Amino acid sequence: MRFQFLFLLCGVLAAQEPTVNPRTSAADIAAGAKTFRSHCSACHGLNGEGGRGPNLAGGHFYHGNSDSDLLRNIGEGIPGTDMPGLFYSPDRIWQIVAYIRSLHSSGPAQPAGDAVRGESLFRSKGCFQCHRIGGEGARLGPDLTVIGLSRSPDYLRRSMIDPNADVPQRYWVLTCTDGTGARYEGFIMNQDTYTVDFIDMQGELHAFMKSDLKEYRVQKVSKMPSFKDTLSAAELDDLVAYLYSLRPKGDSR
Repeated sequence: MRFQFLFLLCGVLAAQEPTVNPRTSAADIAAGAKTFRSHCSACHGLNGEGGRGPNLAGGHFYHGNSDSDLLRNIGEGIPGTDMPGLFYSPDRIWQIVAYIRSLHSSGPAQPAGDAVRGESLFRSKGCFQCHRIGGEGARLGPDLTVIGLSRSPDYLRRSMIDPNADVPQRYWVLTCTDGTGARYEGFIMNQDTYTVDFIDMQGELHAFMKSDLKEYRVQKVSKMPSFKDTLSAAELDDLVAYLYSLRPKGDSR
């Protein structure tokens, strides 16, 4: 009976939860902005323009577009992604939703370059040797198929000028030497206290007991070269424009 009561109570509370944001005043938006900048901006950018997390300023949300969807995604997180839940009261999360909605009025900044020229540069500079776009290319670096959805133009430019500025843990560089003296360099796929699995720079998988390795070093650096001195400002604009144009079909921003 107790479990039945709790089940019914949860259903009543869920039914009472508003489906449209009740906290949309100017004061609510300001409070939501404060919470967003302290807890969300590290991934989504100071103004929701995107960083490690998706751009939120365009008003397009791919895990539900309603106010209640946003409330759920912020409060509970999104399974299968890096988005964690934010353990706050519904009222405070509603304020974050109100702030995110307010960002769409101005829209995200658009890059100045030419995407067609940028695609040609991407190919000529050998970027497909590490990156993959729509089934073409390699898997050593991040898949860029819809990179424009989750990265702002400023973030994309910074990544090309200073790749070490923000390196996800998945792409920290492992250097190790086995018992025979063979040396390896690659990216860790899985590890625990005793073992490590990694993919080397030729795309081959390896598995070792850590105790069998003479050298084991992980550096928080990127293997991507900097284009700071090899591309002009105009060429960087073009490459940024191309990458920013890579979005899901139907997203024309």
